[in-house]
Amino acid sequence: MHIRILEERDNQHIESIIRTCLKEFGGDREGLAWADPQLGSLSMVYQKDHSRYWVVEYNGKIVGGCGIGPVDDMEGVCELQKMYCLPEARGTGIAHKLMVTALDFASKHYKQCYIETLSNMEAANQFYKKYDFVALERPLGNTGHFSCDVWYLKTFTDN
Repeated sequence: MHIRILEERDNQHIESIIRTCLKEFGGDREGLAWADPQLGSLSMVYQKDHSRYWVVEYNGKIVGGCGIGPVDDMEGVCELQKMYCLPEARGTGIAHKLMVTALDFASKHYKQCYIETLSNMEAANQFYKKYDFVALERPLGNTGHFSCDVWYLKTFTDN
């Protein structure tokens, strides 16, 4: 397993992974990452300061990824974005290593990390709680993902 920064050549692969995972959970609709206009060009999106997207190669193939990016108009707050792994990568520890990589980066640049997701992604929701994300009653800011129905926030204690 190898985690590395997303490159332009990975755009189609990671878009396919995100769409495959969203479809699996009924997330192939407006108000979710499915409809993000930049989904096919994530390497460009994550060129901004304090933004990064990582992919995981496993057995010679990209099987997942996740990103960190700022929440617009919320100083000190980032968002864990587009964290998806294909079924063959689940239960392997890959998601843990991605999360540790992302949170380490985020903690160096932000005070808090936000996540929005779907309630039917039960394993993901339990996973986030293991990393001290606390459930919120409503969304933070306006990410355009109005179909998400669960939100979390993690505060970094070292900042």
